[in-house]
Amino acid sequence: MTDVKTVPTSAIDPDVTSGVAQFLEPVVIDLEAMVVDSKQAHWHVRGANFQAIHELLDTLVAHVQDYADTAAERVVALGLPIDARLATVAAKTTVPPLTAGFQQSEKLIPEVIAQIDATLKSVRTAIDELAELDPASQDVVIEIARGLEKDRWFLFAHIATK
Repeated sequence: MTDVKTVPTSAIDPDVTSGVAQFLEPVVIDLEAMVVDSKQAHWHVRGANFQAIHELLDTLVAHVQDYADTAAERVVALGLPIDARLATVAAKTTVPPLTAGFQQSEKLIPEVIAQIDATLKSVRTAIDELAELDPASQDVVIEIARGLEKDRWFLFAHIATK
């Protein structure tokens, strides 16, 4: 019988796992910031297309929560902790803040899109850096990019003029 204390946390090289965490943690932090702010936007949107945007923002929250969970679980599966506590997220996110209070959808949607774009920057950095380091982890962030780009498109369609 194998002694549990002698079983490594992960079968992947510790330098690789450390690198994966280095690039996935900023993604998780930005996604968690988006979860909180997108829910705030969901509660405070106003305008003629209120119901559609309200529901779309709820869908965005669900997607972003799932993306954050997937990225965080990848790091934990490799044997490392991830710090996405509220204080850490507030201190480290690259996501720009939303305007507080009730907002017309024409003003709010560009702010949410700016948050998606900031998060996509973290995601794209992770995609680039994980290409050779760990293709399985890169696959995680590629899927997140696909989802965020689709969510961005759905929001942008509400304010597009062409």
